[in-house]
Amino acid sequence: MTAHFNSLNDAVLADVWEGRVETTRRPGFYRNYGKRVLETMLVILASPVVLPLTFLLALPILLRGESPFYAQRRVGKGGRTFVMWKLRSMVSDADERLARYLRENPDAREEWARHQKLRDDPRVTPYGRFLRKSSLDEVPQLWNVITGDMALIGPRPMMPHQRALYHGLSYYAMRPGVSGFWQVSDRNECEFASRAMFDDRYDREVSLATDIRLIFKTIRVMLRGTGV
Repeated sequence: MTAHFNSLNDAVLADVWEGRVETTRRPGFYRNYGKRVLETMLVILASPVVLPLTFLLALPILLRGESPFYAQRRVGKGGRTFVMWKLRSMVSDADERLARYLRENPDAREEWARHQKLRDDPRVTPYGRFLRKSSLDEVPQLWNVITGDMALIGPRPMMPHQRALYHGLSYYAMRPGVSGFWQVSDRNECEFASRAMFDDRYDREVSLATDIRLIFKTIRVMLRGTGV
């Protein structure tokens, strides 16, 4: 796949595409040190609850005879890729089913092009819809927080092929987050390209107060069941 960049700094964006970006460290003790330490401690403290919860959520998938965890390549800080973990919410032949559905449904193809997701996704299982609505499919990403690939709060992690659709650089200066400004927004209505606006805002506003506010907003989103 060939990438063509028509905005910002083409040389920098080419490095982003290849995963070679060395991001400049922004000033701030919390951004550079406190955030990572605090988030790791929070995940460790929550593990006595998170581990049994993860097992219970995985059990219905195991009983269907499938692997309960789904690994997917995502773009991390500096444009480097990492493996992100989720609870399985889709059928095993998801890629083939999506390709066929988009070929046969022009409206869905347009929706996918604009949002990189579908309201009525034929790949998602009935149990997977519950996991997505409650955002509980994201629970295994807490392991990514422990390993340092992700943060509790940050930009929504994007897939490698989506880099050509992303018009901005703030994403690459931060670790992607389990939650964040985009994740607690009316994300069903947001086009993919608008993610850069949310990422720029978070890049400007990174602080302990911002993260605490977003954690509480995330809890409200989960309780309302407005996930995707």
